[in-house]
Amino acid sequence: MIKHFPVENLDLERLLSEWRWLCPQRVSLIARTAFGDLFLRDEAGAILWLNSAVGILTKVADSEAEFRRVAATPEKRSEWFAEEDFRAGLSRGLDPTSSQCIGLSVPVVFAESGSSNAPYIADLYEYVSFLGDLNQQISSVPDGTKVALRIQPPKPVS
Repeated sequence: MIKHFPVENLDLERLLSEWRWLCPQRVSLIARTAFGDLFLRDEAGAILWLNSAVGILTKVADSEAEFRRVAATPEKRSEWFAEEDFRAGLSRGLDPTSSQCIGLSVPVVFAESGSSNAPYIADLYEYVSFLGDLNQQISSVPDGTKVALRIQPPKPVS
């Protein structure tokens, strides 16, 4: 991987707060990408990839050792960590810290997200939470369906 993002100091429950609809089980965070995807270890030791961009949770390895071995291959670094896109971001000055990620102005789950989609530095927690909420809201909508977004004020904190 080009850049290692430490995960030890990240608050997993906060990251997953809007993803519990897809990932209700107990998990540990073992890795993350520059774009806010998470790699989680379940209680059986299997590694799950939470692709936050499109709202899919996929088993990618039976163990952390297998994950680390496979993640070192060029194919998986490209597929899982989007290294080419990350390099392009770095060349444009987008170098997220451990609590940031590269966000996209139009989430890739929408057909309108294309090559002109503007990347920016986002707060990791806010971006991952936003994508979790968004993907939950559209999870039952068939692919290709037109949706209208309505922005509402945030809920008051109690």
